[in-house]
Amino acid sequence: MTDKEILDLFQIPTKSEQAFNLLLKRYQQKLYFLVRRMVLSHDDADDIMQNVWIKIWKNLANFKQESQLYTWLYRIASNETFTFLEEKKKKATTRFESHNEENEIFDSSILLKADAYFDGDEIQLKLEQAIQQLPDKQKMVFQLKYYEEMKYEEMSEILGTSVGALKASYHHAIKKIEVFLKTD
Repeated sequence: MTDKEILDLFQIPTKSEQAFNLLLKRYQQKLYFLVRRMVLSHDDADDIMQNVWIKIWKNLANFKQESQLYTWLYRIASNETFTFLEEKKKKATTRFESHNEENEIFDSSILLKADAYFDGDEIQLKLEQAIQQLPDKQKMVFQLKYYEEMKYEEMSEILGTSVGALKASYHHAIKKIEVFLKTD
């Protein structure tokens, strides 16, 4: 089924759960990994995804189809992720949770190595550490472009930012990652 057909099915009260399950099946993994790459922790990503799917369920009937469904879903997931990251920064009270650049890199290394779901090698670990040192918005832009191979126009809809600003963000992210990877 196409997204449009799923949305039409959702409008039928007796079929809304079926339609929602189809959406869940189609987008759950993609949205999860978008969130997961931002927060690193499987548990945090699961918590965020619960909130994402609740918001989708509550608002799907009001989706006006002015944009593509997946961009709307990605917007909800990215907004929930940014909200989570901001709250986490506000609550940070221990050295481990602090968000100065040096500890952020250290934290990402510990989280990735201890994570049962991380199966990358040392090169992948180094790339993930480099990505984690980026500011949240640059990190999201990099994730969408590099991992999702998303076009700037689609990112613009999701993040509510101009294409030019997104290109600049991606360029700056690449440069920071290159610098990080060259240092040992």
